[in-house]
Amino acid sequence: MAPLISIKSSDEKLEIVNQLLLPHKTEFIEINSVNDAHDAIKTMKIRGAPAIASLAALSLSQYIRRGLSASPLPEYLESRDALKTHIDSILAFLFTARPTAVNLGAATRRLGRILDTGIAAGKEPRTIAQELIAESNAVADEDVGRNKEMAKWAGEWLLQRVRDQAPGTTAGDLNVLTVCNTGSLATSGYGTALGMITYLHETGKLQKAYYTQTTPYHQGSRLTALELQTLKIPSVMICDTMVGSLFQHHNIHAVVVGADRIAKNGDTANKIGTYNAAVLAARHKIPFIVIAPISTVDLDVADGSQIPIEQRPALEACLVRGILYPNEGKTEQVQVMITPPGLEGVYNPSFDVTPAELITAIVTEKGVAVKANGASTFDLSPIV
Repeated sequence: MAPLISIKSSDEKLEIVNQLLLPHKTEFIEINSVNDAHDAIKTMKIRGAPAIASLAALSLSQYIRRGLSASPLPEYLESRDALKTHIDSILAFLFTARPTAVNLGAATRRLGRILDTGIAAGKEPRTIAQELIAESNAVADEDVGRNKEMAKWAGEWLLQRVRDQAPGTTAGDLNVLTVCNTGSLATSGYGTALGMITYLHETGKLQKAYYTQTTPYHQGSRLTALELQTLKIPSVMICDTMVGSLFQHHNIHAVVVGADRIAKNGDTANKIGTYNAAVLAARHKIPFIVIAPISTVDLDVADGSQIPIEQRPALEACLVRGILYPNEGKTEQVQVMITPPGLEGVYNPSFDVTPAELITAIVTEKGVAVKANGASTFDLSPIV
């Protein structure tokens, strides 16, 4: 079956699938403005660091295209100074939607450099605008190819490691656990950590994928379940509190996760619950692999203590959305509160930080990085 997609884009229309309604309802909603894109990112109608960056860039492309086709031209296209002031403000606004997701910041900075370079060269505003459109589209278009590259790097690295440590292991034996959703719904296609699982499945090396059910509102598991089901990959969902039990009673060859930001030393921010899985993986001597594009590595951040962690509204941790059971074929969605009303003292971070010392390998589209013997942190220079 064809993989799921999170974004549909053409010259005429920009749409995203409303991930809040998945897996029971597939509904595409139109993004008609930069404000729409910001809202979709902030309210998690779209999620996954690469997908967020793609939507932000495509919304800017849409905005500028409409400006160029307007008559008369909007004021921001009449001078270089006006163009810089206006576009800089849009990029800064988009960045505020999800500050932990470094891909969003990387995309806005990348577009900002195109803007600044064009202005410094004395180009006409409309020429710079066309260059911004091309670069915005490239942010999204590049994602699928690099995802396939990093998925192969990671899959082959894991297979070789398992064969080195357990020579009797044959193709089709690998069992892998993942956290949150990192597939085609979280990216522009194929996926990062889930992309590696897909690669292992496509090459006949995967026995089973396990995935955790995260906190009620985030529910990355429901998206992962839908993607694995669509791709017909054998899989099992477990509650994130059951990871230790899984490791005790099943032969798990690796934990593989994505990332929203990777610090210079390898400390990694990812969906809440990732740190728990890393601690348990270390206890059971299971390799813990982080897979993310180069744009997720933030060399300006020395370590995880400097990564901003987004705190979500307390109410989100108290709500669950789904369909009634038994549903008798109906797909009407309901949202219910699972806590006493008026509950105080809710701790609801969207991400946690896994220290580099607990990570076995970090993979980008350029290759695999491991720590030097005796080191507790990474040198990521070969893969960025």
